[in-house]
Amino acid sequence: MLLDPTDLVFFSDPSIPLPSIGSFSCVVFFKFPLPSLRVLDGRRRMEIVCRLLAALITLGTLCGAETVKFHECGSTVGKILTVEITPCPTLPCILRKGQTSAVNVTFISKTSTKTSTAVVHGILNKVPIPFHIPNADGCKSGIRCPIQSNQTYHYINSLPVKSEYPSIKLVVSWELKDENDRSLFCWRIPVQITD
Repeated sequence: MLLDPTDLVFFSDPSIPLPSIGSFSCVVFFKFPLPSLRVLDGRRRMEIVCRLLAALITLGTLCGAETVKFHECGSTVGKILTVEITPCPTLPCILRKGQTSAVNVTFISKTSTKTSTAVVHGILNKVPIPFHIPNADGCKSGIRCPIQSNQTYHYINSLPVKSEYPSIKLVVSWELKDENDRSLFCWRIPVQITD
C-alpha cells in the first residue's frame, strides 16, 4: 500500500469553527483507515508514516502562511511570485525574541545555476546589518539544484530572532544569489522586534 496524494484531502473553510492557524482553519481527512498500516512490515510502515508526517508538516506550514506585501529590491535573474511569512498577519511583521519565523518565497528563475546562497540583512537607518540564518544554502532550502531557467521554485527557510536583539523597528532584506552573485530574488519588508 502506497500513500498516494489522493488519500489526503485538504479542507479549508473559514465559516466552520475549527482550530485555526493564521487567517483560516485547516483539517486533513484520510480516505483510508489508518489501522490498515498494521498489515505492513515495519520498514514499509515507517516509510508511510514518515511520508504522512512530511505531508502534515507541509500542510501545517501552508495553513499558517501569511502572504505579505513586499518591496522588490533588485531581482535581476528571477521574478518573485509570492512571499509568505509565518506568523505575519499584518505589516510591520512582529518578530518575537526567542522565536523563529518561517519564510516561503515562490519565484521563477530567469537563469540556470548550480548553486544559490541566501543573504539576509536588517536595515537600520540605511545601514545593512547581517542577520544570521541557520542555512544560507538555497539548494538545501526547498530548492532542488541545479536551478533551471524558466522554472518555478519554492524557497523555504527560517529567521530565528535571538533574545539579545534589541526591540526596534527595521527593514529585513532577503536575497537569494546565484553562482555569479546575481539576485534570483530580493525582497524587503518592515518588521518590529519585540519581547
